[in-house]
Amino acid sequence: MPLWLDMLRTPMAAPETRALRADRRIWQVLCVASAATVLLISPLTKLFGSAAAVLVGALLAMTAIKTVFYLARKKSADDRYLDVVTEDGL
Repeated sequence: MPLWLDMLRTPMAAPETRALRADRRIWQVLCVASAATVLLISPLTKLFGSAAAVLVGALLAMTAIKTVFYLARKKSADDRYLDVVTEDGL
């Protein structure tokens, strides 16, 4: 069987659990908040002074850390799911 056809027949992602869904939503909120604070850095600086840069930096760091953990958990869940699927021959 050609590889492309085999890939079409193979599920590519695990069903999303509540925990993974919560992680994904938190990650998405952090990404949007990071983008918003970077775009609004001037008003934030006027409002909070030099503390705004620290707040934006902390938010960006939290987003980067959450990205690493979310992607690791998602990959692990997908790998476990694909192992079960290929063992069952589905």
